[in-house]
Amino acid sequence: MNLNDLKNEWINELTQPLMIAGPCSAESEAQMLETAKRIKESNANVSVFRAGIWKPRTKPNGFEGVGVIGLNWLKKVKEEYGFKTATEVANAHHVFAALEADVDVLWIGARSTVNPFTVQEIAMALRGTDKPVFVKNPVNPDLALWIGALERLLGQDIKNLGVIHRGFSTYQKTKYRNNPNWQIALDFKSQFPNIPMLIDPSHICGNRTGLADITQEALNVGYQGAIIESHCNPDEAWSDASQQITPEVLAELIGNLKVRNSNLAGFEGEMGRHRTLISDLDFQLIELLSQRMKISEKIGKLKKENDIAIFQPERWKVITEYATQKAKETGMSQEFIEKVFKAIHEESIEVQNNIMIDKKLSSL
Repeated sequence: MNLNDLKNEWINELTQPLMIAGPCSAESEAQMLETAKRIKESNANVSVFRAGIWKPRTKPNGFEGVGVIGLNWLKKVKEEYGFKTATEVANAHHVFAALEADVDVLWIGARSTVNPFTVQEIAMALRGTDKPVFVKNPVNPDLALWIGALERLLGQDIKNLGVIHRGFSTYQKTKYRNNPNWQIALDFKSQFPNIPMLIDPSHICGNRTGLADITQEALNVGYQGAIIESHCNPDEAWSDASQQITPEVLAELIGNLKVRNSNLAGFEGEMGRHRTLISDLDFQLIELLSQRMKISEKIGKLKKENDIAIFQPERWKVITEYATQKAKETGMSQEFIEKVFKAIHEESIEVQNNIMIDKKLSSL
């Protein structure tokens, strides 16, 4: 059996889209129960209550979760408010404790996914469970690691699987805490359309603004739900306070979401025409890029012959200014145009650098 053989019918037993919500960390029984009570009373379309029991922190001496005692609070949430419960597991000890407490849904965090040894340990501890297990994308943009983690779980006869897109770490400062890198998640979704995918807007945004937009974007491209951090008193939260929202705000956010219909019945003809045009334009773009790189080769040869450095800062400045101007003129995203031109420029440098390397090799 491989990942494409999985049916994942378990998700159909839960409210659609699947909404998982609750505090980043379990802090006290009172905090857990009040948050759950207010989510319930606000009529938020939430079927699974989440809370971090063990919290992996970047530096030591910070709050790293309340530990096993928090599992008892999750039990009370289930008993008093009827939610299914979910938490993160990062080693075999966590798994055994969570299973003993009958936590309904488990997930493997981004820091764990990046380590095959950790994932294997968790998979072996979970062997044969019928509980849904989600895998968050690894912190670094590595699709193979993400897929490999799921294959390790499947290798231990764990068949109710899902993934969570929580964004990817980047050294560069952006408006996101973790850059979405949508293409990586969509590549996964394209390869494994049978595996449910949730969005984690809380960790992508790192703050309360943009949560609704990111969640809606995910639903627009066919994600099955979201996992969102909600706290009864976000400003006083012991971890990730800036990205948590009250249950009432959560209910409003979920209530305003629009689930897109994946059925194209009645639109196939028109959609097909648009896609044909896009395919034609894509082909033209590739042809134009090919021509551009051939010119870059000629420029590289000239630079080689005259011992001129490949990178010319003034030229790059002209290109970026031109890109900014064209973005304004066309109404396109300046950020997108800059990314495109940067990628083209980097490839052009690579083409010219290969020519320089050839020169060095031929002189040996």
